[in-house]
Amino acid sequence: MPDNSTHPQDLPQDLPQDLPQDLLNITMSESAAAKINAIMAKQGKTQFLRVAVNGGGCSGFQYEFGFADAPNEDDLLIELNGARILVDEVSQEFLKNSEIDYVQELIGAAFKIHNPNATASCGCGTSFSI
Repeated sequence: MPDNSTHPQDLPQDLPQDLPQDLLNITMSESAAAKINAIMAKQGKTQFLRVAVNGGGCSGFQYEFGFADAPNEDDLLIELNGARILVDEVSQEFLKNSEIDYVQELIGAAFKIHNPNATASCGCGTSFSI
């Protein structure tokens, strides 16, 4: 199985390092908050949605969504209407000025990242390049 994790040496060298969290401007839409809260209510427990960027996919990087019971020390915490999202330190640089959204389209419903840093993406919307 290939290693799809992002390693520090894989990061583009022109990305600024160690930005203060308030300058990252990673946000969550109302629809994403509503869906996270609906999932938590259905599961009957409180967790965080974890959003990460990993190496792989057809465009070089891919988004990964999962759930976590607790934040890690270096996580960015985004909160809206009781919904909570965690973004790890490495992924924060790739997601600067992005919005985490939940969209319902003809082909289905899913969490989606509106990322102004992405210079190209594939048709599935989960893979991108910088």
